[in-house]
Amino acid sequence: MRTEPADSDLKRLFVHNRSLPDSRTYAEIERIERDWIVPLVARLEETTPPLASRAEWVEALDELLARESAGTPAGHYLAEKATLRQMTSVVAEFAPDGLTEAQNFFPAIPRLPIRAQMAVMRVLIDEFGCGNLQQAHSQLYRELLAELGLPLELDAYLDRTSDETYAFLDVFYWLTQRAPHMEYFLGALAYLEASIPSAFTVQARACERLGIAHGRYYTEHLHIDTFHRKEMQVAIREYEAAHGLDPTRLWVGALLLSELIGTAFETAVERAREAA
Repeated sequence: MRTEPADSDLKRLFVHNRSLPDSRTYAEIERIERDWIVPLVARLEETTPPLASRAEWVEALDELLARESAGTPAGHYLAEKATLRQMTSVVAEFAPDGLTEAQNFFPAIPRLPIRAQMAVMRVLIDEFGCGNLQQAHSQLYRELLAELGLPLELDAYLDRTSDETYAFLDVFYWLTQRAPHMEYFLGALAYLEASIPSAFTVQARACERLGIAHGRYYTEHLHIDTFHRKEMQVAIREYEAAHGLDPTRLWVGALLLSELIGTAFETAVERAREAA
């Protein structure tokens, strides 16, 4: 079974992003991102045909989502064949995401015009259960972890999470705080909110098949992220009205998230199968 070094750059980056950094920590954050995310975005920009309008961006996003809706062999395996132990492994792999869900989105708010802020905040309010702990997505994940006999504290997962998952977690800290253009963030989050209802049908089906009672974390997203998809398009329209828009950067953000989350999921299923 493949393991990641306990002190990998992407794991340290995740820890740094959730700490109170000093000048040395900032320097390491900049070094890791310069070696990792900056060239990744540059590659996507160099290889992505430019888009001329927001309408072209919406069309491109819809086409990407349609292609991905067919699923992958890893997704089909998890939905229909994975054992309870394997599903538990996948749930544990994404625990650092579920336990911190949407916390890394907040730094984007002051970088957006006011009307775009309101649309993104409506998404964030839902992520945190409208102030009701029992509805907060991270609490739903804690209930899933508890049912599966897994730890409820984030620190328990830091040395067992793959770099592929850390890449998915780390990217939003860059997108919200240090990316030079907010279109990357808006495109990435628009893709994420639009893709989750289809993607989470895999985990929802696995929970149903395996008799996992607390699969609501997944089924809740099947409902609420349809609304979030619309709100992100509102945010993008409002950003365009206030500042103008580079639709190619929206597309690069979407492609970036598609690549990172797809790789993280495939790796998680592969690790679960290897462990079994």
